[in-house]
Amino acid sequence: MKRQKRDMYARAFKRGYLAGVSGKSKDSCPIEQAEVRQEWLNGWREGRTDQWEGMTGVSGIHKLANVTTA
Repeated sequence: MKRQKRDMYARAFKRGYLAGVSGKSKDSCPIEQAEVRQEWLNGWREGRTDQWEGMTGVSGIHKLANVTTA
């Protein structure tokens, strides 16, 4: 049975979120395609917001589960 590739936009958002929540700079974005890069940056912004609001560690487990399933 073939496995479907995950949506590259959802994958970019997830990776951006994880980078943002871990405190990395948005300049560390590895993606060059404009639309996919924008999704990574959207995820990064949301991750940084969650980090600033204290949603890291145990506090952010419920949020992380929703992001990583995409």
